[in-house]
Amino acid sequence: MTEAQTPSPAAALPEPQAVTQPQGMAAHFIVLAIAPGAAAEDAVRGFLGNAAGLARSVGRRLPEHRLSLVVGIGSDAWDRLFGAPRPAGLHPFKELRGSRHHAPATPGDLLLHIRAQTVDMCFELAMQAMRALEGAVQPVDEVHGFRYFDARSMVGFVDGTENPEGREALEATCIGAEDAAFAGGSYAIVQKYLHDMAAWNALPAEEQERVIGRTKHDDIELPDAVKPANSHVALNVVEDEDGNELAIVRANLPFATPSRGEYGTYFIGYARDPAVTEQMLANMFIGRPPGNHDRLLDYSRAVTGTLFFVPAQAQLEALAEGNPAAPAAASTPGQASQAAPVLAIGSLKGQPQ
Repeated sequence: MTEAQTPSPAAALPEPQAVTQPQGMAAHFIVLAIAPGAAAEDAVRGFLGNAAGLARSVGRRLPEHRLSLVVGIGSDAWDRLFGAPRPAGLHPFKELRGSRHHAPATPGDLLLHIRAQTVDMCFELAMQAMRALEGAVQPVDEVHGFRYFDARSMVGFVDGTENPEGREALEATCIGAEDAAFAGGSYAIVQKYLHDMAAWNALPAEEQERVIGRTKHDDIELPDAVKPANSHVALNVVEDEDGNELAIVRANLPFATPSRGEYGTYFIGYARDPAVTEQMLANMFIGRPPGNHDRLLDYSRAVTGTLFFVPAQAQLEALAEGNPAAPAAASTPGQASQAAPVLAIGSLKGQPQ
């Protein structure tokens, strides 16, 4: 987002969750399903209200380790727990099928994204969170990520180089007046990728650089005249109709189980509007133009895909008592028509629809 598009949310909007916090040295990515029954629903609402306090309690033990927790809520879970109104951009993850590659949609009601400088802090908060949710949730997926040298991915390239920072990161991730009842919130899309490391490592370094679109050693983007149109970097550039580049904040980390030959990247992208992340994924899997898919996918396979709404901090706590947006929405007729329009896929420049 640019300053011309929207004012800075830093001063005016509710405090967001820690979506723009640096990756840290370790992370736990936990996706959960809510168990059947009203008791489970009540327990989950109570956890949402207490999640920030739980993270603070654990984090105070070693504050220098910078423990944080981000909680996201899936589309079906929002309907089940809170009903209307609902965040404007919240919907199930959109499955993508290109000519050669597939991005599956997989279930998930809750996302816990735990970050810290050490694994033990992530573990402690994850354990305490699962104790608080005992009997109310069922596991869907859990991945333990780690920082690999100088923020390298499993394929050996620096990940997240183009992440926005500071005010730009807030502008890219924080919902504003376009959905005022959920201002300060964000959207997270998560995907687990598994890499064919034998095939990847068989490529010469120069060819790997053409696949990614950056140099491997010093992490410099290739010149446009050299960078292939199907490189990972080229296809992750998304612009609006005015030519402004639209950003997301990535908090990816690698994971691995060498004894099983499993090497992967856990992708998590935070955005003010999920359409931006979805367009990046469409470029990768379907291609821009269609058929010109991301060459990295020839060596990296997506096995999960889920979208979550990440409420602002105060709203997350208020969800313990139900949907805090409902009274405001009911008492403010015409609010939706007065708000700025939500960015939609159709407003992105030159993208396949």
